[in-house]
Amino acid sequence: MENPATDTPPPPLKRNSNDVGWEYGQPRVPDKVRCRLCGKEFSGGVYRMKEHIGHLKGNVSACPMSSKEDQEKCKNAIMEAKEKNIHDAISTLKLLWLLRHSNISFNAIDNESFRLFCEALGQFGPGWIPPTQYQLREPLLNEEKQRTKEKLKAFEEEWDREGCSVMTDSWTDMKRRSIMNLCVNSRGGTCFLSSKDASKDSHTGEYIFNYIDKCIEDLGAEKVVQVVTDNATNNVAAAKLLKEKRPRVFWTGCASHTMDLMLEGISKLPGFAKVIEQAKAVTIFVYAHHTTLSMMRTYTKMDIVRPGATRFAACFLTLQSLYEKKGQLKSMFNSDQWHDCKHSKSVKGKTASDTVMSYAFWSSVMVILKVFTPMVKVLRLADGERIPSLGFVYGELLEAKKSIKEATDHLEKNYQPIFRIIDEKMKGRLDSPLHMAAYLLNPYYFYKDPTIQYDIEVSEGFIKCVETFYHGEFEKQDLLVNHEISLYKNKSGHFGRLLALKGCEKKDEKFDPGNWWATYGCAVPTLQKLATRILALTSSSSGCERNWSSFEGIHTKKRNRLDVNRLNSLVYVQFNARLFDKQKKIREGNVDVILDDGNEDTVGDWLVGRVEELDNDVSFVLTTQAPRIRELYDDDFESEEEDMMEMEFEPDVYQEDPVFRDSQIA
Repeated sequence: MENPATDTPPPPLKRNSNDVGWEYGQPRVPDKVRCRLCGKEFSGGVYRMKEHIGHLKGNVSACPMSSKEDQEKCKNAIMEAKEKNIHDAISTLKLLWLLRHSNISFNAIDNESFRLFCEALGQFGPGWIPPTQYQLREPLLNEEKQRTKEKLKAFEEEWDREGCSVMTDSWTDMKRRSIMNLCVNSRGGTCFLSSKDASKDSHTGEYIFNYIDKCIEDLGAEKVVQVVTDNATNNVAAAKLLKEKRPRVFWTGCASHTMDLMLEGISKLPGFAKVIEQAKAVTIFVYAHHTTLSMMRTYTKMDIVRPGATRFAACFLTLQSLYEKKGQLKSMFNSDQWHDCKHSKSVKGKTASDTVMSYAFWSSVMVILKVFTPMVKVLRLADGERIPSLGFVYGELLEAKKSIKEATDHLEKNYQPIFRIIDEKMKGRLDSPLHMAAYLLNPYYFYKDPTIQYDIEVSEGFIKCVETFYHGEFEKQDLLVNHEISLYKNKSGHFGRLLALKGCEKKDEKFDPGNWWATYGCAVPTLQKLATRILALTSSSSGCERNWSSFEGIHTKKRNRLDVNRLNSLVYVQFNARLFDKQKKIREGNVDVILDDGNEDTVGDWLVGRVEELDNDVSFVLTTQAPRIRELYDDDFESEEEDMMEMEFEPDVYQEDPVFRDSQIA
């Protein structure tokens, strides 16, 4: 049925700028402009109006009513616009020249500092004289370092009020030079303190302990609540030494690192490993040849391999990307272009095509994503800095296990091997007394399920946390455990207010359990101090670990000849600038913390199979990447034979959600 005709006129042109042409033109219907002086109407917008008033021949007739002053005004406006376009083009060319000749990455223009730099240049205008090398090296660098310190004063006030976490990590470049760095995290985010060249030293537990202990002494022992590192053996040894000297300071394993170990273990289960290897075979084949790579990008409009902050984040992101582009990939391998391609006749080409066209493969990918997604959710929580994450990690891991149980159709033989890996990695890392206390004191979890107070691990962990936090102060321990905690558990006083209960019923971006305790815990000051401090802590040291690109640009062969103080100042300024920029993007929601577009190293397994099978120049590009992937330390991780899960991923043409069957893969 045809739509009835309508007499409604189209919307008129709208004045969207302060262009001088609008002083002489008036928008008309439809899409025309009328001269206010002579009444002539014509198409072409405000630019044509300026030509009309300025008596510029070629496109429109001259206005008989415009004065000499009007004509000059419009002519000048047109000339200024042309000069601006030329200036913008020249500026762009100069910028490209700078990026090319200085080996600056193109993603540098995404930095906030680059935007401010361009804005300052634009305000100054022509005639600006750049600073000399001396000015950059001495007075300007010192000024920037001082400005950075001023920014950190707000953090220092926060450390006094709510405590902080000390984070440490070591970095080794391609020339095997080893550098250790120290960062401090609080509710406001992470900041860089110092770095140390440790190339000539053995990274023993005692060496790491001395480095961290000096940092705690410099900061003030009363401010430091915990130390966060990865789970390497030498860090565990350092933790024991710190416990002896500073019994009030907690030592916590990095949650992001632990989550990565969990994902690694799960991905090695046979049912998962088989499907992941099939997916890798597809991406390796596609990226190995110019023809298939170009064909893929034509159909999908973007790359299918997604670099992540770690190898297993990249695995999840790439599987997710493949699944999202399932339709386009099927169309590609079903096209005449593919069948006419010489690679379609090869063994690997046929295998890749069969995989993409297989219902069983895509059903299996969906199941893997359903298992990985809740785990990656916890990884994003631990890596992000929108809110302190320690109070959520344990609770969200329990939620993740529930989601995995549903994804595996509640079949114990399917989810139990996954749970064994999760529990094994959690033990001693994410179930410490600090994690248990944070879980109990997070009102979102406790008031939703008060029975968690009867869990022996939670109860015992809470008491141990109190004994550590108030070490040597038995009266405070007694007051907190035997009196104040009962007010919180029974929702007495302020805890029972409607506003208090309403304020913790949703776990959204606005809910911060530390702030909740600051508001409603005033009647229990001893417990309030404990709660506000541990619920303001991070659970991960990734903010310290994943900013090594600063060091790669600074600790070069030429720059290592610089004065040590100048080098440290440069690192201090640049590292903190990157951290501030990252934190701003995270809080604005403009960044996925597990996605790392600048880190191709995490996707090497998805791009490169056997190098000799690649096209020559593709091989050169991929094999010249330098490995910079953070190592996973997990010396005691070995899957028992009976833990190996054989899961059946059965093809299902008609239903979207694949199910697990009782029979196993042969």
